[in-house]
Amino acid sequence: MMKSMSRPTLDQPVKISIGTMSRPHLLQALRHGRVGLNESATTLLGDSIFDRAEPQSLTLVDRSVGELGFVHEAVLSQIFEAARESGLRLCPPTSGPYLRLALQSQTTAPDTVLSNGQAPSGSLTVASFPLRPDPDYPRGFYLRVIDGQPWLRGYRCSDDHVWNSGDKFVFEASHPRTGRDAT
Repeated sequence: MMKSMSRPTLDQPVKISIGTMSRPHLLQALRHGRVGLNESATTLLGDSIFDRAEPQSLTLVDRSVGELGFVHEAVLSQIFEAARESGLRLCPPTSGPYLRLALQSQTTAPDTVLSNGQAPSGSLTVASFPLRPDPDYPRGFYLRVIDGQPWLRGYRCSDDHVWNSGDKFVFEASHPRTGRDAT
């Protein structure tokens, strides 16, 4: 029997607070939540940005590459520009672990393939700017559930990596009270 290739979704906007824990407490919360980490996620979590993150509240939404207007595929710069034009912002790079802790409802991925040159099935990629310009340094986080276990995984890709229309990204919705735009 063939498994459904359904894509993950944030059924509704998710409100989270980030920057509220020290790095040791954040790592402890991830362990307590039995969140699996790959080497790239561990590298990102070791970055000094987690030592100086300011507490803030975010409202996060997801959009597929197709929902952003790309019928077949697009590269990150096109995806991020289309998101900005539709009123969305890139997430702070520290958002991934907090979203992983908050998002208990993500469905299990239809397969266990971890890396095949494209976004893994059932994954939600947190749209953020890279912490370093080094192509060997992980670019950001994605969330996935494999066999019932939540994962926070880091990923690497070049600026010209092609994303498929069904690939899902998580963005910050514009903040209505401050009027911040999606830049």
